Amino acid sequence: MIRKLRTGGFHLGMSLVALLWLGPILWVVSMSVRSFDDIAANGVGSLPRSFTLDTYRQAWTDGGEMRALVNSLLVTVPSVLLSLALAAVAAFALARFRIPGRRTILLLMLAGNLLPPQILLIPVNKFSELIGLYDTLWALIAVQVGFGLGFYTFVLHGFMRDLPGEIQEAALIDGAGVGQIFARVILPLTRPALAALGALSFTWIFNDLLWAITVLRTDDRMPVTPALLGLQGQFVSSWNVIAAGTVIAAVPTVLVFLRFQRHFVSGLAIGAVK
Repeated sequence: MIRKLRTGGFHLGMSLVALLWLGPILWVVSMSVRSFDDIAANGVGSLPRSFTLDTYRQAWTDGGEMRALVNSLLVTVPSVLLSLALAAVAAFALARFRIPGRRTILLLMLAGNLLPPQILLIPVNKFSELIGLYDTLWALIAVQVGFGLGFYTFVLHGFMRDLPGEIQEAALIDGAGVGQIFARVILPLTRPALAALGALSFTWIFNDLLWAITVLRTDDRMPVTPALLGLQGQFVSSWNVIAAGTVIAAVPTVLVFLRFQRHFVSGLAIGAVK
């Protein structure tokens, strides 16, 4: 009886937590399909008394969400692929070979993530101007890769370090070179960690606001998160259109998480613990 009460209490508590987490999401979604007259007459917190999808059309075309979404994907996809590729190579070298000072190198790479990003805004802005990349998507890609590489290398290093050494030795005996060992042996075994980091980095980069407004100035080049600020300025009192833009901006990250949710927790947990 006590065990059943504990189980029931646990499920009840987790249900309340889930409702608390889902409440704001459901509120934004419901507001996005309400008409302006409904919200103006009854308030943003009232139950929906109308239904319209024209708010999504306004956010998509008039609000520039389509252009911003394309910009976000043009930044996010190359940044994720390049970050994971460089991190995998670096982690492989640091984890599987006796490189002098490898622990120091790993700590230095990780130390960059411990710095508050606010103190780096002006240096990054000025440096991007100095090298002629300011107000380009290339500048934002370089920033995202540079600031994420240390953490990705740290996680993959922990995962690769504890792979059985006999696997690498067997490949060497069979005549495989370093490149073949990395591509055909280590990478397939590291797939869960790569998938988890891919989903995590996609979410981080896609939702980034700080670095986008640091190295970009032109509205046509802004990713989706800064574009939401412009949407708020364009549709000041049209909360339904702003809510529709928010829902549109959240769709890609939700799809990526659902695709890689099998690896998300397990891959990161294995890499972090090991």
